[in-house]
Amino acid sequence: MSIKSFLQKKIKLLFNKWTFASFALLIAFIFFSNWIIISSAKKNIYNTVSETPNGNNVALLLGTSRYTTRGTTNLYFKYRINAASELYHLGKIKHIIVSGDNSLKEYNEPQQMLQALIQKGVPETAITLDFAGFRTLDSVVRGKKVFGQNKFIIVSQKFHIERALFIANKYDIEAIGFAAIDPPKKYSFKTNIREIFAKTKAVIDLYIIHKEPKFLGKKEKINIQ
Repeated sequence: MSIKSFLQKKIKLLFNKWTFASFALLIAFIFFSNWIIISSAKKNIYNTVSETPNGNNVALLLGTSRYTTRGTTNLYFKYRINAASELYHLGKIKHIIVSGDNSLKEYNEPQQMLQALIQKGVPETAITLDFAGFRTLDSVVRGKKVFGQNKFIIVSQKFHIERALFIANKYDIEAIGFAAIDPPKKYSFKTNIREIFAKTKAVIDLYIIHKEPKFLGKKEKINIQ
């Protein structure tokens, strides 16, 4: 065997070892990120109104589109609206911050949620719109830094709340979660897969690159009646 062939073989073997090691580390990091987020949130997520602690005047309703790309009703949206309105009507909260994406003129999650909540009997005076909830991190942090709330109930599906509570904890926010109903497994399969990587990214954002909300702006006062 020539020296050139010998070196090429050794370099290829070394490269394969490094590739395998890097892949193994990546899988381990993904697993760890999901485990730490899920386990840290477990005790602070509630599924029924009766079990949900009193003393939280405000709910942070995390946004999503009212309709799917096919034009059908988005079940994530429907169930979150049901959950938030139930908390309000049964006296667990007095006010709802509706936080979602309004980065495009023709796409307005907060306005869609406002109309849906009003249809459920929640008065408009009990709703505050946050048009800069571009990501979960933005929604949670703005709840504290823009709207002045250091204690609130986060309303979404369980998988989403886990990540939101992890973010809240990093920013010293006293938050709990109220889990809306999950759509059927076939409906939510792709979303659940994406969430695995979203949780991993949350750890990177908070503890490695220290990502901040895209936009904060001036503080807004919430009138709780």
